[in-house]
Amino acid sequence: MILRSIGGFFLFVGIAWLLSENRRRFPVRTVAAGLGLQVFLAVALLKFPYCARIFAWLNRAVLALQEATIDGAGFVFGYLAGEKPPFAVTDPQATFILAFQALPLVLVISALSSLLFYWGILQAIVRVFSRIFEKTMQLGGAESLGVSANIFVGMVESPLLIRPYVAKLTRSELFAVMVSGMATIAGTMMVVYASILSDLVPNVMGHILTASIISAPAAIVIAKIMVPETAEITGAGLTQPTEACGAMDALSRGTLQGMELLLNIIAMIIVLVAVVSLINTVLGLFPGVAGQPLTLQRIFGWLLSPLVWMMGIPWAEVQAAGALLGTKSVLNEMIAYVDMTRMAPEVLSPKSILIMSYALCGFANPGSLGIMIGGLGGIAPERRHEIASLGLRSIIAGTLATCMTGTVAGFLV
Repeated sequence: MILRSIGGFFLFVGIAWLLSENRRRFPVRTVAAGLGLQVFLAVALLKFPYCARIFAWLNRAVLALQEATIDGAGFVFGYLAGEKPPFAVTDPQATFILAFQALPLVLVISALSSLLFYWGILQAIVRVFSRIFEKTMQLGGAESLGVSANIFVGMVESPLLIRPYVAKLTRSELFAVMVSGMATIAGTMMVVYASILSDLVPNVMGHILTASIISAPAAIVIAKIMVPETAEITGAGLTQPTEACGAMDALSRGTLQGMELLLNIIAMIIVLVAVVSLINTVLGLFPGVAGQPLTLQRIFGWLLSPLVWMMGIPWAEVQAAGALLGTKSVLNEMIAYVDMTRMAPEVLSPKSILIMSYALCGFANPGSLGIMIGGLGGIAPERRHEIASLGLRSIIAGTLATCMTGTVAGFLV
């Protein structure tokens, strides 16, 4: 299984090369440095006892944030947000309401992120990662900052940090920023996903954070293979995306931004689940396969089974794992994570659950593409057409990057 995961690690690089705009310009040094950096970061984060203690601390922090959010949401929504219900509960699982219990964390984390940025803490963290990418993978300053920021903030917020440089980015740099947005998740969502998976994966916050961090070099590798650099790289310095005039102003701005994100998430989930349900209704008119009705998830499960098998998932479990990856690619990763928590215990082994937790940790889906085109297109309207033309490739590249991250979990965990 470990050898299969290692083979899958290089298979995804090969798939990216087959999809390259220029196969003759294979960036050997960037690929070698990126693959080495991804494995190094994964080993450092997963294998050293000190990092394990950090994971435990992160999980305690998640629990503290959850409890604080429940206090705030419970004051407004009562038992719908997780407070003690005023009646006898016969089915505890039925009391979980996504919109009132998991998603309010988006508001809290968005507000705290804005505050950390105002205090300069977030910029300091981003600078560390951007310097790593500049030195190891020879990326330009603007590109490094954009990619690094994607580890902690969203695919629209991170380009705001390099707003003056977006229009000047080379095609390869622009694509790398887009792919890093697709292959990682925002800090706002890390805590939400950790809360969803907390009963399924031990020390889940550490794993979610690790997945987002090590997906960044994977995204660069895949992006530079698919759209090789052919022009002079772009330098940059960090710029302020908002003009908060105080800590409370930063907190309120972050809250309002979080509300927009929260409403967008709720709306996208409702519409996408409804659309898939309609498609499944139409597919249900056709004869079933193996005694079960035909669904979009089953179709993607078959198509993506070889990919999840190469990550290290046992063949008996690839159909279920492939369906999760299909749900993530067609709908979004949150729905896939929720679906994984609802699976019967015997469907996926604990290691397969962990591998899929890594492989699903990314924004690569059509809904995110719409958000990205709107955000980046607003920052650089003159490049909207180019951004849209790279959209589908960025989804594919982001998926390949998170699959590489899944293989790393397959042979290290």
